[in-house]
Amino acid sequence: MQEENNESLITHLEALRETILKSLISIAVVLPIAFIVAPKALDMLIKIILGDSKITLNYFSPAEVFLIQIKTAVVIDLIICFPYIAKKIWDFLLPALYEHERKFIKSIVLISTTLFIIGVLFCIFLILPLIIKFGMNFTTANIQPVFGISNVVTLALWLSIIFGLMFQVPLITFYLVKSGIISYESIADKRSYIIVILLIIAGILTPPDVMSQLMLAVPTYLLFEAGLFFAKIKNNNKSNDDNLEENQ
Repeated sequence: MQEENNESLITHLEALRETILKSLISIAVVLPIAFIVAPKALDMLIKIILGDSKITLNYFSPAEVFLIQIKTAVVIDLIICFPYIAKKIWDFLLPALYEHERKFIKSIVLISTTLFIIGVLFCIFLILPLIIKFGMNFTTANIQPVFGISNVVTLALWLSIIFGLMFQVPLITFYLVKSGIISYESIADKRSYIIVILLIIAGILTPPDVMSQLMLAVPTYLLFEAGLFFAKIKNNNKSNDDNLEENQ
């Protein structure tokens, strides 16, 4: 019995090692392509963020722009590889699940990837331009903004990843309720705690200004409510099906 448990543990460890190795290989393979497209992607990102604000970004050291292009390439690499890595993680988890759970998990990969991309685009096209405009509001005759390219682009890349991950909240909420790990009633009654937790997380992940924190916390809370709403519908449908079966 102990030998079987040891063999099972070794098998799981081997599967985990293979999953991590394939994920790292995918990142390494895509990275050169990401380096090639990084300069054009960086120019496009800056145009979207700045819009018609007539701001000129500055760099203050010879290698600064090159280092930013490396950061941009890494983020592009992670975004491209995200669906593959997510699939490999779920493939690792699938053997421990029942058939109906496997079908549900397979659908999660597509939904999770879609939510991640929506979160990134939401950040780039809406949140970042608003942050720039908010910063411009402090301009006076004696105070003129000088934006460094490193600060702006690093903020953009960091917030894009954060928003992509935070847009997973409705999926996580829905799964927790659907799987019975947390009941709808218990999580719905703790909304006030969740708001506080989201504000704390936003305060940790974003720059130290209220604008950025609220722009992350508010959409995340709305996404949480969306996940809770769909979970409630699923629970109601399940209850109706159970009642029909009992009546029959």
